[in-house]
Amino acid sequence: MNALSRCLNTYWSSSIGKKIVVAVTGLVLVIFLAGHLSGNLLMYVGRDAFNEYAEFLHSMLHGAGVWIARVVLFMMLSLHVIGTISLTRQNRASRQAYEYKATIQASKSSRIMILSGLTILAFVIFHILHYTVRVDSNLAKIGETDPYEMVIVGFKSPLVVLFYVISMTLLCSHLSHGVASIFQTLGLRSKKAQGLIKQFSIAYSLVIWVGFISIPISVLLGFLA
Repeated sequence: MNALSRCLNTYWSSSIGKKIVVAVTGLVLVIFLAGHLSGNLLMYVGRDAFNEYAEFLHSMLHGAGVWIARVVLFMMLSLHVIGTISLTRQNRASRQAYEYKATIQASKSSRIMILSGLTILAFVIFHILHYTVRVDSNLAKIGETDPYEMVIVGFKSPLVVLFYVISMTLLCSHLSHGVASIFQTLGLRSKKAQGLIKQFSIAYSLVIWVGFISIPISVLLGFLA
């Protein structure tokens, strides 16, 4: 066990080790976002379809499935945020010329990775309290019988919708740089494929952004009720 701990500590202490951890956890979260959006878009199909989807999620593995998924996602998000912050601190502490030059040439998205990441983390906590823990007693009562209606009621507040849109915008700014970085860190990006990967990162970010913000805006404007 001590040998394993030393090995993991050595791996985590290295810049390359942290980059791989950030890339792998980022990949898991990117895949999750696509699946989560697919489920959320059932709001447009109708009340029955969305409620059946919600029931399926909460009944997987006799109710244990959704909690296993939550624990795994929490671990992935925590490692991703901690790794990103640690890498940023290492880069700032370093005075090597090539690292300084890389920082100067970084895109606007990459420069605000920490800010956007922390805002997204705050949003995730809020989102869990809002729709999972249901600290609002009114949402708690509705969510037990009608998840569709819970979403509608939850997005009736302009402030909640505004925070949601801002968070999703920062998330997609994060993704537009982060998705391409995953390919690079995992050695999947070549000079020939570089342009295509960049386009894919931007396209994926736009799809995620439009898909997620469309629901609260549609509720607020009365298109979903």
